[in-house]
Amino acid sequence: MGLDEPSGQNPLKRKEDGARLQPVGKRGRDKSDLQTSFVCLVHCKPACTCVILALILMHIEASMDKDYKEPPPAPLFEPGELKSWSFYRAGIAEFVATFLFLYITILTVMGVVKSSSKCSTVGIQGIAWAFGGMIFALVYCTAGISGGHINPAVTFGLFLARKLSLTRALFYMVMQCLGAICGAGVVKGFQKGVYQSNGGGANVVASGYSKGDGLGAEIVGTFILVYTVFSATDAKRNARDSHVPILAPLPIGFAVFLVHLATIPITGTGINPARSLGAAVIYNKDHAWDDHWIFWVGPFIGAALAALYHQVVIRAIPFKSRS
Repeated sequence: MGLDEPSGQNPLKRKEDGARLQPVGKRGRDKSDLQTSFVCLVHCKPACTCVILALILMHIEASMDKDYKEPPPAPLFEPGELKSWSFYRAGIAEFVATFLFLYITILTVMGVVKSSSKCSTVGIQGIAWAFGGMIFALVYCTAGISGGHINPAVTFGLFLARKLSLTRALFYMVMQCLGAICGAGVVKGFQKGVYQSNGGGANVVASGYSKGDGLGAEIVGTFILVYTVFSATDAKRNARDSHVPILAPLPIGFAVFLVHLATIPITGTGINPARSLGAAVIYNKDHAWDDHWIFWVGPFIGAALAALYHQVVIRAIPFKSRS
């Protein structure tokens, strides 16, 4: 909303005591009504307390029902999408975002691993910040165009929750993988010798850890990421907590940062099959492919568990649909 407001009622008003601005719309009226009810509750006799509390709870429940409606599930197949420019624009946005993501992050990894002294580089913390910071920036840039997935595991989880159609999910995954391959390819083009001699940023299970350890790390790491995505983008939460300003890309990027801090020593941190595929394709050495299945199976299992937990346990949507 710009500075020039249409004539009529100003959507913001200031309390007489100089407190913060608050909307005059239904939210503002609801809050004012609740404050009045609590004042009455304080000054009333004990005999009226139960009645007033019941009225307050009914008021809150009615307000939440009015503020929020469960969005309908996306159809499994939506052929009409293939005729829409917005469908292809979203795919291009996913391609470019994943390209930029791999370019910055793999370049950061190469800068760390090629140095003989980690103290002269950004270190593991810097790598984690590069991954988390790029996710924050790119989700912020592309959320309004494609949803800002930048990760086939996120796309898979949202598909299982019926947030997008199978057609769109498959298209996104293809574009994400192509973008990742191109991003890693540009990094190799800048410094081919350094890239090939330092692992190319490919994900492998570190020595001292078993494949089961690597798989478990990928499952839990991706669960944390996808669960954060569901929580940060939950329409019901946005309606219920509209008075709390939440920038969705921030917790998502921070989740990526924290998971990298924990699992870089184990697997180099995949939690994104496109990121793992792009680096493996461009690096293209046998040991990069030996464990590659872990970085698809683990993230997809983690994403499925996060979708199941959020939809069934947290939101209890299957139980609501039966009632």
